[in-house]
Amino acid sequence: MAVKVYIVYYSMYGHVERLAEEIKKGADSVDGIEAKLWEVREILAEEVLGKMRAPTKSDTPIITPNELSEGDGFVFGFPTRFGMMAAQFKAFLDATGGLWKTQQLAGKPAGIFYSTGTQGGGQETTALTAITQLVHHGMLFVPIGYTFGDGMFEMEEVKGGSPYGSGTYAGADGSRNPTKLELEQAFHHGMYIATITKKLKETA
Repeated sequence: MAVKVYIVYYSMYGHVERLAEEIKKGADSVDGIEAKLWEVREILAEEVLGKMRAPTKSDTPIITPNELSEGDGFVFGFPTRFGMMAAQFKAFLDATGGLWKTQQLAGKPAGIFYSTGTQGGGQETTALTAITQLVHHGMLFVPIGYTFGDGMFEMEEVKGGSPYGSGTYAGADGSRNPTKLELEQAFHHGMYIATITKKLKETA
């Protein structure tokens, strides 16, 4: 039976979605892994999204809170809003009370990835504050640490991400796209968490 890794994300302008796609590729590269992309429901009105010039959503399926129980491992992704996860993703997690009550996510591994507008925009505070959500569910936070090797020490170019998880910078106006190095880190992230999820599942 395949080990299920769910990449669950919210993306307004596409930066987090692009990382999610690469994370899925990394997870799929591990034998025995069935990786799936999910997006959380939008809570802003179409009129508001239009004023924010948000592009049309992709055809990634929308996940319901209860569907999380079917996953064996997770990678949660979101853009930063004032140093914390976007309200759309927080609203989704706020609806997982039933899973918390029955402890259906306890003991399952989870990683996080993110996008910020600038270098001081919350790459680490977003990760740190997101961990509280995992803790209350009893999930096992899986950081990438420095397993990405030399890519973690790159100083010649701007690079998102940290030991907490993969990431990208969108630019203050959203015009910057994930770089080759950031995408490589995301691929590694998916492969890394898929490997750990598989090990935990096989020894359960």
